Amino acid sequence: MTEKVGRSSCTSILIGKKASSDGSVIVGRNEDSRTAWPKHLAFNQHQLADEAPVFKSRANKFQLTLPQESYAYSSTPEWTKKYGVFEEDGINEFHVAMSATESAYSNERVLAIDPFKTEGGILEEAMVTVVLPYVKTAREGVRRLGEIVERHGAAEANGILFGDRDEAWYMEIGSGHHWVAIRIPDDSYAVVANQLSIQEIDFSDPDSFMFSAGLADFVYDNRLWPREAKFNWRDIFGTNSESDLHYNTPRVWYGQKLLTPSLVQEPQSFELPFLQKADKPVTIADAEKVLGSHYSNTPYDLTSKKNAGQATFRPIGVATTQESHLLQLKGEEMYHWLAMGVASQSVYIPFFPQGTKVPYMWGNGKEEYSPNSAYWIFKLASVLVDRDWGKYGNDLANAQAEAKQKVSQLRHEYEQKLHQAQEPAAVAAVADEANAKMAKATTDIYNKLISHLITAQTGDSPLRFQMDPNL
Repeated sequence: MTEKVGRSSCTSILIGKKASSDGSVIVGRNEDSRTAWPKHLAFNQHQLADEAPVFKSRANKFQLTLPQESYAYSSTPEWTKKYGVFEEDGINEFHVAMSATESAYSNERVLAIDPFKTEGGILEEAMVTVVLPYVKTAREGVRRLGEIVERHGAAEANGILFGDRDEAWYMEIGSGHHWVAIRIPDDSYAVVANQLSIQEIDFSDPDSFMFSAGLADFVYDNRLWPREAKFNWRDIFGTNSESDLHYNTPRVWYGQKLLTPSLVQEPQSFELPFLQKADKPVTIADAEKVLGSHYSNTPYDLTSKKNAGQATFRPIGVATTQESHLLQLKGEEMYHWLAMGVASQSVYIPFFPQGTKVPYMWGNGKEEYSPNSAYWIFKLASVLVDRDWGKYGNDLANAQAEAKQKVSQLRHEYEQKLHQAQEPAAVAAVADEANAKMAKATTDIYNKLISHLITAQTGDSPLRFQMDPNL
């Protein structure tokens, strides 16, 4: 019997438009849950219902009446709705991106006063579904989710990423009814790893901060923090445990090490800053490297045979990653970069969210392996490479390079066609064709890699012996 699916233990990245190499706002995350739990790609179309629909969670008793009109958006739902929708990430027709959630923990002091509403509060599984189709800016996304939390309560501690063409926002839910959000400065980035991470809050700066009604009074009236001290959300609501030093802070340390190598910091530190500035402009490839990282060239890299079985720190890229995404927004351009399975062993495809048709195999896949599922194709390649990363890692790298080159060429070609398309139907047709070609090119290359790996590994059997050539 399948165990009930809970929250994701993910890693997130947010990049301001002046920190990126081309002026894009970028938000992204690894969705980590299980080693074998497929995701699908979906393109949800603009709808106008006759009556206001009611969302009913399958994970708890949360319910919400929704607006009659919903905007088109992309998403990555679970292969089954049995435990909830878990749409997780997407971009809507108004160029608003949302990724939910970065799971976290709150401390017992706060939860003693404002506990989570586990039965009827909003969970990760519902957030994208009840927010993204109904907002036109990132700020509106924060505000809508914040109002839901204040009115209906939250069932868990979470971090939520929002972005549009101008701003990136990071929101954290710290108790049953309280939350904060910070606008990522245009010249900065943030890497987040399963902790409440936002630091000082300036209640007099609405351009940079948003927060729940009565937050300051809640903290001061319950003597959770001295009034004369700077209001530090992370210190008031978050955790500083021994587990954090092995599971969480090292991931932030390594993400910042990759983007800001000039910094000298310790992996086991509770003082790592939430906001950071990169040493050079950050590209999509840089962001991919962060989300796929596993402490390469350090004593903590588990792909090195000498470190096998000696896990000190949890890496960013893990076998439980269901999918990894980067949501990129710039002007009229928007890309839902999606890598199925383990990011470091997969390929990010820049799907155009204006599409209406899900490419073949990207809407397939159940819990058992199937060769007609994109998730399972990338997962099978990972499993085969994992048998001996040192021996087969180059084969993987060559396939990835080939796929990335092909995808890059197709994206450039279809960008030009999209710029020329005028009517919505024409835009959708171009996007559908581009998405189908990029998806097919990538899965074809990976199927070729799989064939090579299976053939090569026939010689790896322990039942080997030097055969007599004369017999």
